[in-house]
Amino acid sequence: MGLFNRKAAPTTAAPAAPAGQVTLEDGNSYTISRVVDVLGDSCPRPQLMTKKALNEAASGAVIEVKVDNPTSMEALPTIMAAVNGTHLGTIKADFYWRVFVRKN
Repeated sequence: MGLFNRKAAPTTAAPAAPAGQVTLEDGNSYTISRVVDVLGDSCPRPQLMTKKALNEAASGAVIEVKVDNPTSMEALPTIMAAVNGTHLGTIKADFYWRVFVRKN
């Protein structure tokens, strides 16, 4: 149940097929296996949803987290050691950040 008794929209997607490709600043290309959309959410929800996605992912899977909360964006790389993940990079989009993490 969402805020004010509305059903919350699903914020994660686990597609059967890869969600796309990304080439980061270091020149490495990755296949995105899952996208976690936490746009509009504030701490600690982006961190919790990222942790959940990493727990459900296979080893080596790359997850894209779309986040527009600056505090959450800064916190995601720092929690990676605690959630068995690696921060690969962050790309600034128009009104949000695309944070890329990989499950160890």
